[in-house]
Amino acid sequence: MKNYAYVREKSIPPSPPPLIEVGVIGWIRQNLFSSWFNSFLTLFSLYFIFICLIDFIPWAWGGHWNAKSLRECMDLDPNVACFSVLAARWEQLLFGLYPADQYWRPTLTFVFLILSIIPILFPKFFRYFWFSVIYPGLAIWLLWGGSIWSIAIIYIGVLLGVASFTVLSKGVIRSTSVNLTLSVVITLLFFLFLSSTLTGFLSYLIPISLPFVESLRMGGFTLSLIVGISGIVASFPIGILLALGRQSNLPIIKMICVGFIEFIRGVPLITLLFVASVLLNYFLPPGTNFDIVLRVVIMVTLFSAAYMAEVIRGGLAGLPLGQHEASASLGLTYWQSQRLIIMPQALKISIPGIVNTFIGLFKDTTLVSIISLRDPVGLASTIRADTKWNGIYWELYIAIGLMFFIVCFGMSQYSQYLERKLQTDK
Repeated sequence: MKNYAYVREKSIPPSPPPLIEVGVIGWIRQNLFSSWFNSFLTLFSLYFIFICLIDFIPWAWGGHWNAKSLRECMDLDPNVACFSVLAARWEQLLFGLYPADQYWRPTLTFVFLILSIIPILFPKFFRYFWFSVIYPGLAIWLLWGGSIWSIAIIYIGVLLGVASFTVLSKGVIRSTSVNLTLSVVITLLFFLFLSSTLTGFLSYLIPISLPFVESLRMGGFTLSLIVGISGIVASFPIGILLALGRQSNLPIIKMICVGFIEFIRGVPLITLLFVASVLLNYFLPPGTNFDIVLRVVIMVTLFSAAYMAEVIRGGLAGLPLGQHEASASLGLTYWQSQRLIIMPQALKISIPGIVNTFIGLFKDTTLVSIISLRDPVGLASTIRADTKWNGIYWELYIAIGLMFFIVCFGMSQYSQYLERKLQTDK
């Protein structure tokens, strides 16, 4: 075949993209200077950040860490931060009035907390979910102390109920509701008549215990984690049940759920905390000792559950009616339909609202200082009352805000990761 000069024998390799379209320069051009208005906003934001940091960075960078009091900091240099208060009182900000020789207990509890939430947040570690199940009892024992068998007996009773349900299901009676009722009765009889005796016997046979710590000595960021995480874990399933109850066709259930949600949402959290702290004792039998931290956790959980119910109800309302019809056409029962089809989609839609409620709940734990519990904000006031640190403000509140920011930012980032992972419409 004769070769012609105008016939190409090899393809030309693609040319590299322009430098202004890729890399850091391309990202800046596309995201920060894509138009004149975005360029104006970028420059204005940079100027605002510069104004904020021009004084803050020298103030924080040259801060004092080894002074013994605020007066000593002022004598050294009054124009920089006095972070010495953090060096002197960081243990109090973290642990409150917890015994100093027992700091290893809340520290170990926090480490176990990280390990327990990993199987829940990341499915590839789900085989370690058993640790997430036993963690609540382990955390209670580590924080409050006492005999380990007083906590283990609860797990023994629950295992007895599960075992009895499994055995009854394989027996003559094939009704799930009957077997479940009998299992609950067996469990209740165990807790009423055998649990205390078995606890005493096991405590005598294998004495494993820790020194008891009163709830009033709980404080600092430890208290915020106790109230916040307990409220988050407990309010989520309660909120799901309230959302389903509000959409129920049974008038009594719907009335109870609507009344509860509207009442709780119409009352400030501070009012509920005062009820938990003061008024609740008037409704209990004389001599009843109801732990103050437990009362606060219950009230915070109920408050968050009411808001959680409305968030999840919004997700349920956002589903097309065809999803309900499709589950019914498959012959699924109501609970099978909710578990396999409806609720997974509703929760996916509601992820931003759910995480927003969790973040708000965690930040609201600072309100417990109103009822004299020593959370980080309450401890800041206690520290400033000391003559050594009287008059210090910014350093304490910046440190407290940073602790809360780390937790809340972590929840926000995980929610975005979960949304990207579950995004199947692209």
